[in-house]
Amino acid sequence: MTSLYVHVPFCPTICPYCDFHAVRRTRGAVAAYLERLEAEARALAPARTPLRTLYYGGGTPSYLREDELVRLLSLGLPLEAGAEVTLEANPGTLNRSRLALLRSLGVNRLSIGVQSFQDPVLRGLGRAHRARGAYRAIEEALDAGFRVSIDLILGLPGQDPERDLKEAVRLGVGHVSAYTLIVEPGTPFALAGLRENPDREARAFALAEAILGEAGLVRYEVANFARPGEEARHNQVYWRMGFWAGLGPSAASHEPAGAPGLYAVRRTRPPLHRWLAGEPPAEEPIPPREHVREALMMGLRTREGVDVAGLEAATGLKLWERLRPAAERLAEAGLLEVGKGRLVPTAGGLDLVHSLVLPLWEALS
Repeated sequence: MTSLYVHVPFCPTICPYCDFHAVRRTRGAVAAYLERLEAEARALAPARTPLRTLYYGGGTPSYLREDELVRLLSLGLPLEAGAEVTLEANPGTLNRSRLALLRSLGVNRLSIGVQSFQDPVLRGLGRAHRARGAYRAIEEALDAGFRVSIDLILGLPGQDPERDLKEAVRLGVGHVSAYTLIVEPGTPFALAGLRENPDREARAFALAEAILGEAGLVRYEVANFARPGEEARHNQVYWRMGFWAGLGPSAASHEPAGAPGLYAVRRTRPPLHRWLAGEPPAEEPIPPREHVREALMMGLRTREGVDVAGLEAATGLKLWERLRPAAERLAEAGLLEVGKGRLVPTAGGLDLVHSLVLPLWEALS
């Protein structure tokens, strides 16, 4: 495994749409978290090969104080030359001094949670920053030499998505993750009765593909656009169903099984208080057929598609003949390209991923 995800659960505010494992800092909580994280990293170190990608997600990792950031980013994890080291950040937690510190500690890519450049929309989302702060953070991060990705949420009530997309282009970021709002059960938005609007979201995504595409940001995954060479290398490990390790509360890993009849094992660590108490991760065995289902689901979200021949070699399963009839029907419908052991979604197929995946799953059942 040459990729590692580190979960940092602390946030200055908890957004009303968020269902990630995020908590406010309390007295002693960050110190206890860092001590436990360092112990996890030490336990991992003997088997650690140099990392190609290292991703600090949250929560808001950039929310930590400077001495805490030094500890977080100094876990003694070996890196390959040219490794991608990403840290998630919110605009209000960045300034020139902090950016210089992050650079000195090896971070070379920032994923900045902008969500919108329109103040009324940001207020509606419960965000702590405003558009002016987002502009400043992005400009300073680019000046400091970071590869910069920004998150935008599209299809929101009262939003002008064209304006947000054109601002992203104007600022010159290399990567945009453009999502629609998912109202998860139990969140404040769900309890308030907020609902998604699929028609409005579809119009916003059509704008995203047109505006970002014209500016040279290619839609290489359902919700991700990048200039050539600016793709998120860490996230590509997930979409290709590679192997990765996880550290920190709620972090998941996808590891080789090392047991007959299994392809992989997913280990998911518990939430913060149970993780601090030493509770071990929950384990989910993944047999070869389940790995194939997950690989289809993830790979068909991307422009590169799924290497069926590679899946056959990795799992020992005979897949192509079972998948071919359904794949050819999808190709006739203009949703899929089929050839040389690979299934690749068309532009229309990326908009209808479930319509691609379900028939192929049924062909394997």
